[in-house]
Amino acid sequence: MLPNSELPPLQSLVVFEACARLLSFTAAARELGTTQPAVSQQIRSLEASLGVLLFERIYRGVVLTNAGYVLLKTTQISLRDLRDVLQKIKQKPKTQRITVATDFAFAAFWLMPRLPEFRRLHKDIDIRIQTSQSEVDLASIETDVAILFGEGHYQGYLSQKLLPEVVYPVCSPKLLEEFSGFALLADLVTAPLLKLNADMGQQWVDWERLFQLNNALWQPSDSVMEFDNYTLLVQAAISGQGVGLGWSPLLDDYIESGVLVSLPAFTVQSDNGYHIVLSKQRTPTEPVVVFLDWLNSQSGLPSQSSQP
Repeated sequence: MLPNSELPPLQSLVVFEACARLLSFTAAARELGTTQPAVSQQIRSLEASLGVLLFERIYRGVVLTNAGYVLLKTTQISLRDLRDVLQKIKQKPKTQRITVATDFAFAAFWLMPRLPEFRRLHKDIDIRIQTSQSEVDLASIETDVAILFGEGHYQGYLSQKLLPEVVYPVCSPKLLEEFSGFALLADLVTAPLLKLNADMGQQWVDWERLFQLNNALWQPSDSVMEFDNYTLLVQAAISGQGVGLGWSPLLDDYIESGVLVSLPAFTVQSDNGYHIVLSKQRTPTEPVVVFLDWLNSQSGLPSQSSQP
């Protein structure tokens, strides 16, 4: 066990986790209620104490280094365990907790950036997020609300589409300039393509399906990088390593800020999407109803009084 003198301050790890999760010092400062210079100073101090760079600074943002990614995984697990222990110690009987199960991509790129607003509106409701890289097994976990990607058919459960699957190619501005733009869909295969591997049963749009829905002949690229984590794929796209597939509205903030460029001419939409999924055997509690109404308000869908 490391002596306390060799451990960085807890606050610096909290700041690092927010920066690494959001890939933005400015967004982390906003979430933590501090300033961007203060966040930058915390990160510089942490990097100096460790003797390694945790972030690579790029145009209008940052990406994790290999060391940063390793530290992020451990920090998130440790902070989560610490929060759970502190929550049990506090024993706040008046606080109501909702457990939400979903995948990493939806949690990181859609849900987490919006949760501060929900917490501001509903201070008496705690949200516990349970994520999995593979499709969540509803029967094996205790969850109040699941937000799952797919066709929306789950035997024994109620489901309502929250977000449709709208997909378009994305890349960094630098890569787009390097390849002089992509006038035709076929031009994309001249660039490195970033591919997200699907677990069994997951059927999101992939490159072959994108070409098919655009009535174009699929010709595999000679250069393909494969990922089993969408966060890493997005980081690779931001750093100019290739062209990836972006899901709207998961990456809308990156596109609006100019960190990523979308190719809307090649946009496709499938019948799949993210669905709110609830058990038929359980009547939604009042906090769950509040959370469902908030979810629908964020997607632009009508509010639901009790269930999808």
